[in-house]
Amino acid sequence: MVWTILFLILISLVKVLPTVLPLGAVEWIMSKFATHAKLDDQKVEVTIDNHSLDHEEKMVFIKYFNEAIFMEKYYIYPGTEHSFLPPEKNGKHIIIDAEMGNIEVRLYLFNERNSIDVIKQFKKKVIAYNIHSENLQEYFISKGERVI
Repeated sequence: MVWTILFLILISLVKVLPTVLPLGAVEWIMSKFATHAKLDDQKVEVTIDNHSLDHEEKMVFIKYFNEAIFMEKYYIYPGTEHSFLPPEKNGKHIIIDAEMGNIEVRLYLFNERNSIDVIKQFKKKVIAYNIHSENLQEYFISKGERVI
């Protein structure tokens, strides 16, 4: 009987805790699980066709990337991760090497007709998703990339 009451109190606390957390704490927890995480310009290296961007251009690019709207996540079947990585894709792509927390992450960006495909590679995981950003698409076009 005592254990049942203690268990109910514990479950109630777990249930109520997320509703009373301050906004900053909730945003921090949500950012840990976000697929399209925001980049910090101090911990990022952006490369286009083996040429690194200078500081001002990198800041503009990161601003565009952070403002992009997450559209959908693609499901990757186990064993088919290699088909999403750049050697299989045609055209120009942008590589972003970033440090998110203590994890090294590599992002590949590919221009599509109405959106941009992002392949996120870290540790041994590969995540593919789609973002929408007019500014990023114009940036791709300014670098000589034709829309697929």
